[in-house]
Amino acid sequence: MPYATIELTYDAGLATITLNRPDKRNAISYELIEDLLGALREVAQSQARVLILTGAGKAFCSGMDLESLKNLIGRSPQQNVEDSTAMASLFRSLYEFPRPTIAVVNGAAIAGGTGLATLCDFTLAVPEAKFGYTEVRIGFMPAIVSTFLLRQVGEKTTRDLLLTGRLFDAEEARQIGLVTEVVAADQLMPRARALAAQLMENSPASLRSTKGLLSEVARAELDAHISMAVRANAAIRSTPDFREGISSFLEKRKPKWSSE
Repeated sequence: MPYATIELTYDAGLATITLNRPDKRNAISYELIEDLLGALREVAQSQARVLILTGAGKAFCSGMDLESLKNLIGRSPQQNVEDSTAMASLFRSLYEFPRPTIAVVNGAAIAGGTGLATLCDFTLAVPEAKFGYTEVRIGFMPAIVSTFLLRQVGEKTTRDLLLTGRLFDAEEARQIGLVTEVVAADQLMPRARALAAQLMENSPASLRSTKGLLSEVARAELDAHISMAVRANAAIRSTPDFREGISSFLEKRKPKWSSE
């Protein structure tokens, strides 16, 4: 089916989803979330054996787009829960995808973009790629992604990344376990294709069963944590700090926090 914000292609057992908003640095919009969920469902039902996720242009994904950020202010509590649930569904669909997944990070992957990049089974990134869970800088919170990050890198590193909101490069991401390999830009997609070919040499049934087992082991914990995260993610949107953080970001000024 056609998609407005992504491209989905197939090639000899390999499906590739490309975030296709290069003029917006592939920023996340409500439409992009729906397109990605639809594409993931389509690939899961196809004959593709490996999925690559990448971005068009110079960025992988720069986080939530400005128009969507504007729309977050003034939404009802129910709408906030629905928005948070949709993002949780996207992250979990990628994390539990039944085929092997490879993120090809061709540039910046910030906030929600870091989540998309690091929830794949393998994450290949150019040396220049930047990552960061920057939500605390704008009065928001990385509630949903924290559930997965705790499992990936442990509590101490999670606290560092989420509480500082700092940016970090591809090599640091590799050292802490969020990136599998750092690859030169001209070798990035060839390396991803070589990895996909290696994976496709393995038993499809074994890969599917192994991924299913890993997902099943994590399921009860994720169910509980994501439920809490959705509520927390929705609740913070009603705070003065959230409204001030979004407004200051859009107005390109330093925020004036009111809470203690």
